[in-house]
Amino acid sequence: MSSVLSPSRRLADRDRLASEEFDLLVVGGGIVGAGAALDAASRGLSVALVEARDLASGTSSRSSKLVHGGVRYLEQLEFGLVREALVERGALLQTLAPHLVRPVRFVMPLTSGIVQRGYFGAGLSLYDLFSRLGVGDPGVDHHRHLSQKQLERAMPGLKKGAFRGALTYFDGRVDDARLVLTVARTAAEHGAAIVTRTEVTDFLREGERVVGARVRDTESGVEIDVRARQVVLATGVWTEELAERAGEAPFRVSASKGIHITVPRDRIPSKAGVISRTEKSVLFIIPWGDQWLIGTTDTAWNGSLEEPPATGADIDYVLAAANAILETPLTRDDVVGTWSGLRPLVAGKTAETTKLSREHTVAEVVPGLTAVAGGKLTTYRVMAQDVVDAVAPGTRSVTLTLPLHGAAGFTEAWENRAFLASRLGLSARDAAHLLKRHGDGVAEIVDLVDSRPELGAVVAGTHYLAAEVVHAVTHEGARTLDDIVTRRLRLRMENRSALVATLADIAGWAGPELNWSAKERRSQIRNVADSLDAERAAEKETDDRSADRIRNGVLA
Repeated sequence: MSSVLSPSRRLADRDRLASEEFDLLVVGGGIVGAGAALDAASRGLSVALVEARDLASGTSSRSSKLVHGGVRYLEQLEFGLVREALVERGALLQTLAPHLVRPVRFVMPLTSGIVQRGYFGAGLSLYDLFSRLGVGDPGVDHHRHLSQKQLERAMPGLKKGAFRGALTYFDGRVDDARLVLTVARTAAEHGAAIVTRTEVTDFLREGERVVGARVRDTESGVEIDVRARQVVLATGVWTEELAERAGEAPFRVSASKGIHITVPRDRIPSKAGVISRTEKSVLFIIPWGDQWLIGTTDTAWNGSLEEPPATGADIDYVLAAANAILETPLTRDDVVGTWSGLRPLVAGKTAETTKLSREHTVAEVVPGLTAVAGGKLTTYRVMAQDVVDAVAPGTRSVTLTLPLHGAAGFTEAWENRAFLASRLGLSARDAAHLLKRHGDGVAEIVDLVDSRPELGAVVAGTHYLAAEVVHAVTHEGARTLDDIVTRRLRLRMENRSALVATLADIAGWAGPELNWSAKERRSQIRNVADSLDAERAAEKETDDRSADRIRNGVLA
């Protein structure tokens, strides 16, 4: 089948929900839900996935954008978790998604000499060893030691004289929302029905057994009974709430809030990213195009799950952690974007979130209904495999060696990127940007530009093409302006000011594909603008409760 998630495909897939009985119904369109849909569909099972909002609209678009083993988990002696994650990192870098997951070099500054070098060096040696226990080459170089002078050359933005050298190593970087979308499109290519804007309102039962779910299309109000032999909940921080509708949740899910900020690339002179321990978490400074992504926090969250806000206190904490190691301090004026996400942690009643394991859990809620929770972005494929193994014994997963959409011909497309730049009239950088987002699926973009040359224009102030706006709707399942600018193009995260300046143009390109009237187009623009205003206003507050009230209209 086609991987295209077009408006017409959504209607056809919605019709399938009413007419077919599926082997598996997956509830949740984040990375684990999309992964479960792909794992099951590639085994030959009939699969439907429903998502209440947009693909990756929750935690899966709000991570640290890293595909990594988790260096800090070595200190917690979670060697199995680290090894598993590093094997997955290698598979993503080399086979599954080399167009999306790219190596990124990190520097780990040292404040003392021999002791820290020995301690962290031993940990990174183990990290290197675990990474070579996978199915092939790990896709990155091993770690190295840097002298003080070498550190100053690699990272001139660090405080002068504050460090005694460093260790340097590699991990992976990914556009997390794009990874989810790509996994979902690959699942669709294997026959899965993917229907967003469709929420579960109840579960269907025969006796004690769940045999499907009643869902409501939130765009049309249509309700559908979806019958399935097995139902899987892959809904992150919403898992416990949904499980309790059918029975007693088999575990508790604790939400931990992590926020990040974005600053212009020229504010930190460096050739590499940085990782450094803070009092409560880990500081990442990650190169990302024209920006640096800086985070994160790790604090318990009890507020709204849909749009957790970043508070002024959160932002000040991240700035202070960065400024503790940077020569030139960053200020609030340098922040061009923020985002905040909730990590779903399998929790006990008294465990502190910073001490909870990222390992995942698969458990039966009631017969016919299974939940999966925990884990992290890097290990999504293992989580998906485990939950499908639990509900479909006797079938075998093939996803460890199954390239995702856009991956198979990426190497050849990358080698020919100069031709792509010439064909579309792009700079070398913009052509590379396009390939790193679409892989060999860039042919879909070329086809759009060939048919409509005006779509070859670069969106003002960005590295995105107008064709990518249209493509987000015609191929990638976007249904709203926010879907496009927040998760298809990462403008909300990368530069809010540039986003505001281009909203009307983007809505103008997208509107005809979604049959928006002039009134609806204005409404879409207003919704995004109002959301940005609420986001900024929440960032002026110092506490979670006040920020949540402003961001989400939650009563105090």
